[in-house]
Formats: sequence, C-alpha cells, structure tokens
Amino acid sequence: MKITSMTTYTVPPRWLFLKIETDEGIVGWGEPIIEGKAATVAAAVDELSDLLIGKDPANIEDLWTIMYRGGFYRGGPILMSAISGIDQALWDIKGKALGQPVHQLLGGKVRDRIRTYSWIGGDRPGDTAAAALETKNRGFTAVKMNATEELQFIDSYTKVDQVIENVQAVREATGDDFGIGIDFHGRVHKPMAKVLIKELEPYRLLFIEEPVLSEHFGSLRDVMANTPTPIALGERLFSRWDFREVIASGAVDIIQPDVSHSGGITETRKIAMMAEAYDVALALHCPLGPIALASCLQVDAGSYNAFIQEQSLGIHYNTSNDLLDYVTDPTVFNYEDGMIDIPSGPGLGIEVNEEYVIERSAEGHRWRNPIWRHADGSFAEW
Repeated sequence: MKITSMTTYTVPPRWLFLKIETDEGIVGWGEPIIEGKAATVAAAVDELSDLLIGKDPANIEDLWTIMYRGGFYRGGPILMSAISGIDQALWDIKGKALGQPVHQLLGGKVRDRIRTYSWIGGDRPGDTAAAALETKNRGFTAVKMNATEELQFIDSYTKVDQVIENVQAVREATGDDFGIGIDFHGRVHKPMAKVLIKELEPYRLLFIEEPVLSEHFGSLRDVMANTPTPIALGERLFSRWDFREVIASGAVDIIQPDVSHSGGITETRKIAMMAEAYDVALALHCPLGPIALASCLQVDAGSYNAFIQEQSLGIHYNTSNDLLDYVTDPTVFNYEDGMIDIPSGPGLGIEVNEEYVIERSAEGHRWRNPIWRHADGSFAEW
C-alpha cells in the first residue's frame, strides 16, 4: 500500500481536518490543528507531504521519525500539530486495513469507557453556576471552567474574591461530590497563583490547570509543597522532550498533552507511559473536533494512568458547528453516566462525513483568540 494524496479541509468552527488516501482505496483522517493557526499548519502538512507521498502508510514509527528528525529544526506547535494530524490518519489507515481499532494494535485496552468533563466558561464569570448545574443535569459528573479574568503580576484582592465567589457558587449548585476543574489558562503569574491556589483549597477541586505558563513550571515546586490540590499542565508542550523535565521534576500531578499538538497517537502514548513511570496521571487536552476526540480515546483505552477526558460538545467556541456534526454516526461517542465509551470500530472508530466536510470547508474559518489588555493598556494573557 502507498500514500497517494493528502488533502486538508478548514472547517467551522475552528478546526482543520486531513484526509490521506492510498492506492488501495483505504482512507485515513486526522486533525492537525493549532487553534488560531489553521492555515499555517495546513501549509506545514503540505510541506511534509513531500516525505510521505509514495510511502507505505503502515510504517508509522519510521514516517514519524522522518517527519520529526528529517528537518534540521524540530518541535514547536506548528510542526508538531502537522505531524499529529498525519499520525492520526496513518493509524486510522492501519486500523482499517487490519480491521481493528487502533487501541487493539497498541496492545489492547485497559478500560471500556472513561470519565469525561464539559467546559462551562469563566472568561467573564457570570452564569457559570447555572451552566454547571445544567451540565450536571445532562449526566456529566465534572466540569472545567476558567478561573479568572485578566490579572496583573500583582493584583487586587477584589479580583481574588470574585474568583472565590464564582467557584463557591458552582460548588453550591452542583454539590460536594461533583468534579470542578479550574483552569488558570496561563493568565496568572506566580505571585497571584500562590494566593489563588491557597484561597481555593476549601472547595476540593478536581485539579487546577496551568496555574502558571508552561515555561515557568519550575515555579510550581513552591506551590506543590503547600497545597493538596492536584496541579495539571501540558497543553502547550509538544513532545516527550518537552514533557520529560516537567514529569521528572515532581512539579505536576496530572499531564495534559493534546493528541492534535503533541505528535499524535504515536508520541502521546509515549508521553503517557513516561508519566505513568513517575505516578503522574493523564488527562488528555481536547477542546477540538471529533477526529481529535476519537484519537484521544484510542490513547485513553490503553493508558493505565488516564482518569478523565476533555471533550468539546457544546463548548462556546462551537457556534456554527458542533462536535458531532462531522461524523455519520454520532452514537459512536456514547455519553452515559458521566463517561464516554471507547470507540471499537476499525481505525479511529469513527466514520467522517466527507461530503459534509467538503461542504463546510467552502465556508472555512479564520478563528483568532481574543487580545486582552490591562487597565493601563499593557498586554494581558488570555
């Protein structure tokens, strides 16, 4: 079997899909995207196609190595996201060719389903308590929310009090046994992170995500020594080399690689196994589309340390299209009792509605994240 073509589709709300075709008629799908840079990643996929056209798609490890090591400059969000989507599609092809789900080719599954959570907002705190309760009523057992608005390096306790009031409202609305993940989103600097983490301890959070930017993970050692709240980080890390020091440092309890950013299924599985060796939990990042989610679930299936999975159904980004729109059988993502089943069909276990993908790609998107500024006019982390 040989790869004959690679085609990208920019589709609403903010996703990029990849179709890889072969000379035996087997097609694989991937989701190579870094949010806000879809066109740039599509260009990187096109450049990488020079290394792939005419090659046997079954040799995934070798093709991954060539894509990563074949260029003098390596890593980073653009290249690794391009490799990620290609890798997903190659595993999809291999699974379909052998009539097996990807997790079976990786050694089989250790679970049939995994707990999942829904995102409820928090950028501009308002009705998050109502959103959390509505999410609970839909069967979810956990939510994630952004903790704060923009914060200066040193900010007021008025803003701290606003965070606490918001989280308290969510806790009171959902009950003591409901999971609440709080995302600092990298918008909090170390001085305020220390304050917020201490103030949030009474609410028994599921985790605090990205309390500081990934490049400042060393600051977490101080935080970890003084809080029982699990600390999570990793959506802005892109390879096992990026994760190596973070995991070995003992500074985090949970890693959150994104299968569409962190080298695809091949690389993310290696990151997950490395984390397991350090007794670090896995919670894959995935505010993206159905191909990315299906890829995450294939990794979750065989990762002993995976405990919860992010997914984007109903997320505020999904305005013109939502998670299930691009698959022919939405029931493959079976949500029940706060969990989601591991797809068991060949490859990634989903069937992409190609006709609809082509139709929506005519509209495409040019999604960009907001640019925030502090009251003094200086740039604020979003």
